Amino acid sequence: MTPKNFDDNFLARQFEANRDHLRGVAYRMLGSRGEVDDAVQETWLRVSRYDTSEIANLRGWLTTVVARICLDMLRARKSRREDPLGPQVPEPVDEARESEAEMADSVGTALLVVLETLQPAERLAFVLHDMFAVPFEEIAPIVGRSVEASRQLASRARRRVQGAPQPQADFSRERRIVDAFLAASREGDFEGLLAVLDPDVVMRADQAAVRLGTLAEIRGADAVAQAFKGRAQAARPALVNGELGVAVIFGGRLRIALRVTFRGDRIVELEAVADAERLGAFEVDVLER
Repeated sequence: MTPKNFDDNFLARQFEANRDHLRGVAYRMLGSRGEVDDAVQETWLRVSRYDTSEIANLRGWLTTVVARICLDMLRARKSRREDPLGPQVPEPVDEARESEAEMADSVGTALLVVLETLQPAERLAFVLHDMFAVPFEEIAPIVGRSVEASRQLASRARRRVQGAPQPQADFSRERRIVDAFLAASREGDFEGLLAVLDPDVVMRADQAAVRLGTLAEIRGADAVAQAFKGRAQAARPALVNGELGVAVIFGGRLRIALRVTFRGDRIVELEAVADAERLGAFEVDVLER
């Protein structure tokens, strides 16, 4: 049997060999040297408690660990709502602490300023996929979305980075779909619901939403349509973290945010969030009918 201290020493050496890479990922996610060091240190604390002997791609695994930590830090930063008077300008990279490979690939301040405008999940999807070639199959479980939804997160971020806002035609099409979905739901129009749902649509709900009476997961257009038939009386179209979705408001309070993912002219994924802490971190703007 391999002695435990030998395993620990091997892991420590491998971690150090990947430290510059992890700092590069964290810097692009956070834009702050202090937070980068915190994220990398937390990564080591978590990794040192795991048995990594069965991990075939340690570098890839470490990347996902530091990405999860950075995502949590971004969400915590957003939930505190400590908005500066002006746009946050990320701190420059301390090049003395970067490897030659990282310095050659150093990210510009202008790009980091744009990254600061993205939602945390968008930023993670874009950084991991476009900058570090992490496949969407690995990104999806980190952000808690499907592969298709994760791909859309990166696509939206890419448009922002490239200076190309989402086309108005896309927003108008998605608004028509959401309006039709809500109208059919209120009227109990089963066929109308099927018309806007992808045959393989998936609806997921957090535990707080489950306590309000929905199932944790519903698959297929028929089942989802049945679940929404005759409902949505208090639902309104809304921007949820900048994305077209649905807000359920009653008693003057936001009770549920429904995040919607589209594929063509159909809804392919619905995510119901009712957890008060998560809702408090969302930016929800109800749209006029």
